[in-house]
Order: sequence, then structure tokens, then C-alpha cells
Amino acid sequence: MKHFRTMLALIGGLAASSALAQTVNLDPQGSGPVTGALAWIQGTLMGSVATAVAVIAVAGIGFMMLSGRMNWRFGATVIIGLFILFGAGSIVAGIQSVASNG
Repeated sequence: MKHFRTMLALIGGLAASSALAQTVNLDPQGSGPVTGALAWIQGTLMGSVATAVAVIAVAGIGFMMLSGRMNWRFGATVIIGLFILFGAGSIVAGIQSVASNG
């Protein structure tokens, strides 16, 4: 009987959490300055300056890998990191799409 009550409480808790997940407010009141600051950081990380630095980094890594002065594994790690940095918007949009459909 004790295990039955525990199981019922667990099921009730899971049902309540899925109902609460539907009331998400994307931009709460008063978050304007925070949202603006984060948008500035995103623009800086993905803007033209970041793109120019990434191109220079990939070119430098490519020359070092071709001349044998850099480990191929480390070079590939840096390049994959750049893919993740510049693809972050698409990655997050995909995750949000899967979460909203599920």
C-alpha cells in the first residue's frame, strides 16, 4: 500500500510538471535591458569582426596543419568549435522545435 501511494504521488507530480511547462513566457516584463545586452553579445560573437577573426584562425590553423607544426586532432577541434559557434542559432532553433513538438 505504501508503494502504491508513492507511485501515485510520482505520477501526479509528472502530470503537474507537464501542465506547468505550457505556461512559458518568452520575454517577461522588465527584461528589456537584459535582452538588449544579450543581443549585443550575440551580435559581437557572430558579427563581422568575429567572422574575420574566424577566417584568419582557420587559415592559420590550416597552414600550421599543412606544415606539420600542429596536431591534426587539435586543428579539427578548433574548426568544429567554430562550426558550433556560428551554427549556434540553428542548433538552438532545432532544439526548440523538437521541444515544442514533443
